[in-house]
Amino acid sequence: MKVKQEVFAPLANNCYLIVDEESNKSALVDCSEWTDRMEELIGDTELEYILLTHGHFDHIGGVSAVKKKYGAKVAISNEDAPMLSNSVLSMAAFQYAEQESVQPDIIVKEGDVIELGSVKIRVISTPGHTKGGVCYIAEDCLFTGDTLFRCSCGRTDFMGGSEKEMLESLRRLKALDGDYKIYAGHEGNSTLDFERRNNPYMNL
Repeated sequence: MKVKQEVFAPLANNCYLIVDEESNKSALVDCSEWTDRMEELIGDTELEYILLTHGHFDHIGGVSAVKKKYGAKVAISNEDAPMLSNSVLSMAAFQYAEQESVQPDIIVKEGDVIELGSVKIRVISTPGHTKGGVCYIAEDCLFTGDTLFRCSCGRTDFMGGSEKEMLESLRRLKALDGDYKIYAGHEGNSTLDFERRNNPYMNL
């Protein structure tokens, strides 16, 4: 398995492509926009899934177009699924951003496993930033969306946010066995061991 990464403006969103090197099948973790740069990120892989960590506009802006082009299946939690067709819930309306509605193909929940060739991607429910925020684990990689950042965490003052749920979600991540490479929705990469030692929000 390999992970490709690209940063997309204007909010410096990290989008990731998980590639099963045996089959060349891939999964896109969040999809901020549909541009030539996104097409380059996907490259010649066989895109099977668009795995959404949550439903805010800056993470879903390219979902409809990418789904149409590649036929990829869109996965999101039940709680955040309405954001895919409601620009107020996704907050696109507050940013004067256009949003093309799209329907999810897969509703993910805690403990689900998505198979990408030989790679198994596990879903962890991590509400706090949104009601339906999730993280994805693939091998030694943890894709945390806007739950866990390097030495920080996602905001909880948006619709559906909860400081209590965020802290509970961070404790869940902290309690995972072993170390993981952290691929967050914004800012730089990290490791779970580093965050256990240095992230103040993980130690409240």
